[in-house]
Amino acid sequence: MEISGTVVSLLPMQSGQGKNGTWKKQEFILETPGQYPKKVCLSLWGEKVDENRLNPGDRITASINIESREYNGRWYTDVRAWKIAKQTAQEREMAPPPDQSFMPDTNSSDDLPF
Repeated sequence: MEISGTVVSLLPMQSGQGKNGTWKKQEFILETPGQYPKKVCLSLWGEKVDENRLNPGDRITASINIESREYNGRWYTDVRAWKIAKQTAQEREMAPPPDQSFMPDTNSSDDLPF
């Protein structure tokens, strides 16, 4: 599964020691384009953190896995990015404009409110 958008925030890096050795995790907030943008928290784990240095404002497409797990009767969902492709300036210029099929027609001469 893939999701595209703009990195709006990087959360603090987390790391620790587990039974399999040292681990690290970088979470970031991705805002999707469109009339109703959504913000999604994604995470990078291990060597993927070093391979993908992200900055706020980067436009990316992330290949993700979504996984939920239960702990003490509560469910937790993790959206884990396993591959990230950054858009270049040239790709941003060539990208089609956001879908505006739901935008009202302001050039209409009809005076009816519906």
